[in-house]
Amino acid sequence: MEKTIETLLPEIRLIQDDSLRAKTIEVWKEAIKQGGWHPEDLQKIPFTLLIPGTKINLIDHVRAVTQCALRLAEVLTEFYSGEVKINRDILLAGALLHDVGKLLEISRQEDKFIKSRSGELLRHPFSGAALAARFDLPLEIIHIIAGHSKEGDSWRRTVEGIIIHHADFVNFDILKA
Repeated sequence: MEKTIETLLPEIRLIQDDSLRAKTIEVWKEAIKQGGWHPEDLQKIPFTLLIPGTKINLIDHVRAVTQCALRLAEVLTEFYSGEVKINRDILLAGALLHDVGKLLEISRQEDKFIKSRSGELLRHPFSGAALAARFDLPLEIIHIIAGHSKEGDSWRRTVEGIIIHHADFVNFDILKA
């Protein structure tokens, strides 16, 4: 299943740290398993249930957010060199995992996608952060996952967390408009 995940999310290969890359893949594998999904389902799961009838799937959304975050980091590094320190591996893993909890938050009921029992009790930032913690990902990545959405609005985000939060909402808000 590792190769399938790497094929679906090729940005995983950009993570330089071998251990972090492997843990990122393991979190995806566990989320697929816990959510009762198969790898071929991942491109069918909508990235959100808040936009009825959206054609954008979870994988495309995660990749778009990851690419936006990378480009933002490049621009910030180019223009604010020395003032802004961005850990690229933390940024990549955080972006790739920011919505992994949606595999637990969403379920399929016949031909439609609905909020799962788990999703009714815990939003994806919390379930995703719990998965990442279980696989011993760095606290900075758990912080990004837990705080990328509205749940993080009341605390101070890291630089990587700010970038991913805004990359995520640029994508969401444009598609919702």
